[in-house]
Amino acid sequence: MKLLIATTNQNKLHEIRAVLNNPAIEIVTLADLPPIPEPEETGHTFWENAREKALAYARASGMTAAAEDSGLEIAALGGEPGVRSARFLGAGVPYADRFEEIYRRLGAISRAPRDARFVTALAIIDPDGTIVFETESFIDGEIADAPAGTNGFGYDPIFFYRPFGKTTAELSFEEKCAVSHRARAFRDFAFCYGKRLERI
Repeated sequence: MKLLIATTNQNKLHEIRAVLNNPAIEIVTLADLPPIPEPEETGHTFWENAREKALAYARASGMTAAAEDSGLEIAALGGEPGVRSARFLGAGVPYADRFEEIYRRLGAISRAPRDARFVTALAIIDPDGTIVFETESFIDGEIADAPAGTNGFGYDPIFFYRPFGKTTAELSFEEKCAVSHRARAFRDFAFCYGKRLERI
């Protein structure tokens, strides 16, 4: 199976490659293809964005495409930054500035709980629009007292993962692949695809 991983984020791609380490799945990246215009993320949910991106890239490439939309939801902030995680405060705003604003908003709420979760919606779609696979995965945690760690990317430095007692930016690559929301989503696909091969 040839599968286009529709992301330009090299950190995400590195994680996805590690999970989809299956000789039956040939990974193709956007760098392997002529340039494809990046579709706008106009959805109001992770699901909508994942489907929009997967379908757009599948049709443009003529290949089965996998696209995910993910983000950080903070309970005390009504789920923000949520589906706008990558554009929180504006496209291109440094994550350090985003962290500062999150802490400012939490500090303005008396005894605000720190519960948070990372969410990934994954859609895999054929060029004709057929949905091959869909799933949504989560990892629960809380907002750390302060940013910590230099591994990972995005909001990892402020996401404290209780079972390991550290932020996801402090996890090793292997630890993160074992528990991350994105890895879980692609691992679900790999498992289901393997089961399908067993039936052929």
